[in-house]
Parts: sequence; C-alpha cells; structure tokens
Amino acid sequence: MSKKKKKRVDKQQGVTEEKASEANAADKAEDVSEEKTEGDHKQSLNEWALGWIKSIAIALVIWFVVQAVLVKSFRIISNSLEPTLLVGDWLFINKAIYGARIPLTKAHLPAFREPRAGELIVLIGIEPDSLTIVKRVIGVAGDTLEMRNDSIFRNNEYVVEPYVRHIDPTAHMDRMQQGRTKRWQLPHLVDTVDRDEYLPDLRNWGPFVIPEGHLFTMGDNRDSSYDGRHWGLLPRGQVIGHPMFIYWSYNPEHWRPLPIVTAVRWNRLFRSPG
Repeated sequence: MSKKKKKRVDKQQGVTEEKASEANAADKAEDVSEEKTEGDHKQSLNEWALGWIKSIAIALVIWFVVQAVLVKSFRIISNSLEPTLLVGDWLFINKAIYGARIPLTKAHLPAFREPRAGELIVLIGIEPDSLTIVKRVIGVAGDTLEMRNDSIFRNNEYVVEPYVRHIDPTAHMDRMQQGRTKRWQLPHLVDTVDRDEYLPDLRNWGPFVIPEGHLFTMGDNRDSSYDGRHWGLLPRGQVIGHPMFIYWSYNPEHWRPLPIVTAVRWNRLFRSPG
C-alpha cells in the first residue's frame, strides 16, 4: 500500500473512531439524563407522598383535638328525652363550655361556666358500663329538691316544666328500686323527713339537699326515663358537655329502606334542643 493510501485510510479510521467516540459520549449523556430524570421523578413522588402524610397527620391531630376538647358528635338512642330529643337525632355537643376533660387524664380544662338547672347536659353515667347519655339538670349543688305527684319543687318553689312528658300513669318503682333510691337519698334528706317511714317512689320523693360537687338529673319522658331517681346524684366530673344543635335526624323505625336518607325529619335539622 502506498503512503498516500495509507494516510487516507488512517484518516478515515480516525474520523470513524472520533464519530464512534462522540456517539458513545452521546449515549452516555442520554443515559445520565434518563437516570437524572428518573431520580427527579422518584424524588418528586417521595416529596408528594411525604406531603400527603404530613397533611393527613396534621388533619388527624386537629380532628383529635376538636373531638377531645371542643365539639363532638352524639347520637340519641333512647326515648328518655322525648319529646325534646328523639331516637335518631344526631347532635353536636359543646365540650368546652363546662371544661373539657384532658385526654388520657382525669383533669379538666377551665370551664366557661357551670351547668344550670333546667338545661340539657351530656354525661357519663355513674354505674358500671354506663353509656354516654343526655339528661336535664333538675338541681345543682345547694338546691333543695322535692317531687310531689310528678311536680318538681326546687327550694320550695314549683318548677314549670313545659318540656316534660307523661305517657304511662301506671309506671312505678318496684320494692328493690325503692330501697335503692332510699339508700342514696337518706344522707341528703332534710331534717324534717322521718327516715324510718320514708319510702320514695317514681313520683314522690325528698326533699333532699344536693351536696357540693354534684348535680341531680332526670329525663323529660318521666315515665320512661332511667335517671337520677334511680342511680342517684351525678358527680360534676361526669359532665361532658352541652347539646348545641341537631345536625341530622331520621326515623330509624320507618318502613322505607335506608331510613337514614329516606326518612329524614327535615323540620328538626339545625334545631337547638331546649
């Protein structure tokens, strides 16, 4: 091979090798770019997931705080407050007004005010396995209470109760319940009561004085309410809150399927129970 041809071949090989090198460099650059794009995509997904997790965690904390110390949903499951509250009513209750209980403790936050006679409260029953229920405050600490033939007298004054309902004039306490009611009332009866002859029943009892740190509660449906007449005085610490308003209501015994949406009591929505 002549020198000229050899130079031409070498030059062509050099050009080919240079092009191959450039191609390899381009391939490497493309691979790096793809890897970088994939890495950025993964990082973006991780940041998105972390953002959602943080948002959900913050929302859960806020929900827990709101439920624990501010506002809580509550459902009526018994007829003891009829006609004021009906089975199937859903309420929001104000937990802050009376001093909400601090979660996982027995301590309470400061109250805005104390429960008042005549208003509804949400409470935890004092008996074992008691439910959270709604009752009406009949008297507070220091009040003298008496019931005479279904009429309440507070501090020797007749109490007008337009919300009370009587549906069963034959309702009464059996002897066992009378004895139980007498036992919790005896230490609080006024001095004029003959303790030996005293025998309370569903419609006649007292007078007794409510001690410090306690309330006395009853349901509005007086002939069908298991309340303070049966289980006694309510410690102030058992009070959870005050009903704000009914946000949903339906008739659970209606014949229509799915009564929660087909048997709505529209006229009760956003009503404040009194």
